[in-house]
Amino acid sequence: MNLPLTPSSVDVLLFDLGRVVLDINFDSVMATWAGHAGCAPAELASRFVVNDSFKHHETGRIDDAAFFADLRRSLGIGLSDAQFLEGWNAIFAGEMPGIAPLLADAAQRLPLYAFSNTNPAHVAHFSKTYAGVLGHFREIFLSSSIGLRKPDAEAYDHVVKAIGVPASRILFFDDSAANIEGARARGLRAVHVTSMDDVAQALTALEV
Repeated sequence: MNLPLTPSSVDVLLFDLGRVVLDINFDSVMATWAGHAGCAPAELASRFVVNDSFKHHETGRIDDAAFFADLRRSLGIGLSDAQFLEGWNAIFAGEMPGIAPLLADAAQRLPLYAFSNTNPAHVAHFSKTYAGVLGHFREIFLSSSIGLRKPDAEAYDHVVKAIGVPASRILFFDDSAANIEGARARGLRAVHVTSMDDVAQALTALEV
């Protein structure tokens, strides 16, 4: 269990991106693909699985084209790469409400980093579209670049080493319970984000 957060209890803030900094809506992905394929979104959603191809895409072992080829097979739809990309990037629904000022204020007091399970297509999209809010981070660790993804222990160890401070001095924010558990198992402090209130309350406790 995490110790209570107090001023000066951490040296670094580490944020997940999806549903912590950037809002995501998977329904928009299915709706876009279904529109191109002429079928019901629910039909595609029932076929979509987080399989080896998905994980390999997030760790840079396969490129976008190979991932889309696997989707063509698993979903049973004949979309072009461009159509798959359009739907894939439709997952981003804007910034999480209220996160930008929280990050701006926090960055005045502590160094901010981000760590995201993501893929080359999404990186190309969000790096440009959300450059403003992402500019608060000194560095963004991307699973597709480092070849490691949460909640694997090696992923956290890599990020901690790269940041250069003890894990116990890093506070990690993520919306996934599994990722929070993985972080705590590697010695990081962690906050399970279910709303922006969770982020705000943690920052208030740190007086940042």
